[in-house]
Amino acid sequence: MKTINWRAIVGVMLILFGSLALMQALDFIHLQGNLASWVFAAIFILGGLIFLYVLMQGPKTNWWAAIPGCTLVGLGLMLALTNIPNFIEEIGVGIFLASIGASFIIILLIQRTFWWAIIPAGSLFSVAVLVALADRVKGEVAVGIMFLGLALTFVLVYLLPGRAEEQRWALIPAGILAVIGVFMMLTWGGLINTIWAIALIVVGMWILFRSLRAQR
Repeated sequence: MKTINWRAIVGVMLILFGSLALMQALDFIHLQGNLASWVFAAIFILGGLIFLYVLMQGPKTNWWAAIPGCTLVGLGLMLALTNIPNFIEEIGVGIFLASIGASFIIILLIQRTFWWAIIPAGSLFSVAVLVALADRVKGEVAVGIMFLGLALTFVLVYLLPGRAEEQRWALIPAGILAVIGVFMMLTWGGLINTIWAIALIVVGMWILFRSLRAQR
């Protein structure tokens, strides 16, 4: 079975967009509001499915097709979901970002030597969670979750089978990001101030205890 040439894919998509634009320019169709969103959503999803078909034709050589494939499908889903009444727009954006992250997961599953794919995948999923939670939880908590997600990403880089020694460096950004994430989450509701106060009391009591013990 012959694989689809990437030029053919681009050509088909340009024809679709051009035909749509021409029909609207000639007043054959009037795309406005939700109808336009549905049409463009269908076009994006179709384009994404074409790239995913190319991926399935030869996963080892066409791994790159996962990125435009998942991205276009995610973009189409985001546009389609905006037509749902009372749908939270931020969740749609989160789905779009997560779909791009999913493309790198697919690449890693196909090409196990492409360990670097974990980093953009984890980063995009972390930002997707941040965007989706932006209006549902306090800002500090959402940002903290994002940093913890980024920390987990580098932990996974370190835990790759057979690469622990080579990827030991990943523990450094993982630790830094984890500390930042925990710090951001502790700032929620002024909890960090309480912790600092308790820490000062504990340290003061320990110094006082040592001082009294030395005088005996």
